[in-house]
Amino acid sequence: MLVMLFKRIVAMALVMLVVSLILFVIFETDKLAVAGKVLGPYSSVEQRELWLSQNGYDASFSTRYLKWVGNAVQGDFGSSLQLKVPVSEVLWPRLFNTGILALCLFSIMIPLSLTLGILAGMKEGSWLDRSVSTLSVFTTSIPEFASATLLTAVFVFSLKWLPGTSAMSDGFEWNQMILPVLVLLMYDFGYVARMTRASMAEVMHSQYIRTAILKGLPYWTIILKHALRNALIAPFTIIVLQLNWLLSGVIVVEVFFAYKGFGKLLLDAALFGDIYVIEACTLVAVFVAVFSQFISDVGYTFLNPRIRFS
Repeated sequence: MLVMLFKRIVAMALVMLVVSLILFVIFETDKLAVAGKVLGPYSSVEQRELWLSQNGYDASFSTRYLKWVGNAVQGDFGSSLQLKVPVSEVLWPRLFNTGILALCLFSIMIPLSLTLGILAGMKEGSWLDRSVSTLSVFTTSIPEFASATLLTAVFVFSLKWLPGTSAMSDGFEWNQMILPVLVLLMYDFGYVARMTRASMAEVMHSQYIRTAILKGLPYWTIILKHALRNALIAPFTIIVLQLNWLLSGVIVVEVFFAYKGFGKLLLDAALFGDIYVIEACTLVAVFVAVFSQFISDVGYTFLNPRIRFS
């Protein structure tokens, strides 16, 4: 187990190192272009070269890269070209806002999708199974921008129950979270529920479940002590990896509802060409991806002892 954890941590570090090197090559190799982004398109070559000299760009590539990595590890990503403030002052609050959105989503989506998926898989072919499967396919087939438009038309313009934006300018307001969470829930719920249903149905047809039934064990004892553990392996992996989807898929929702989160920050930086914010957001997104994979691998070993002792 400890060997496996050590290997995963080393792999995480290597992935982050490779990504940081690629990122640095893409954005920092052309030094004049970097100076042009900072000073503006109408700056002269002399002005750009002077800025490069003042900011340490005369050093070698390896020296600049190591300094950049060291600053990034300490949370120093430079200053935003668009907002004229340190990137860390913008990045962490926006990431925190997206974290609140993710917490609200997962607190509803996980118990709902797992419960319905397990119940549908237990009674494959029943009306409940068909209803859950139909609902899952229907919600997953609707993209976020379409469901956001539909829900806004109903709850904002027709019924006038909810606000149309979620700027959170006055702090956390639960009524401004309803529509963004509902849009994400509609899209993500069906995917997890279908995976749970398929995994549970496969487990229910396995030989050891049939043996437990023939031995006369109580039905719910079979479900809770024998079936669930193996049935949750695939859904657990999918749920953890949804963190990766959330950081990218949330862009549409955050832009639509003017929610000041990580996705909107990344989009604004890309449109403006704010390279330091783009670099910081990319590193954070990659770290979330590799860390979620690490959590998935660790959880998988606890759900599947054969991996733990192999």
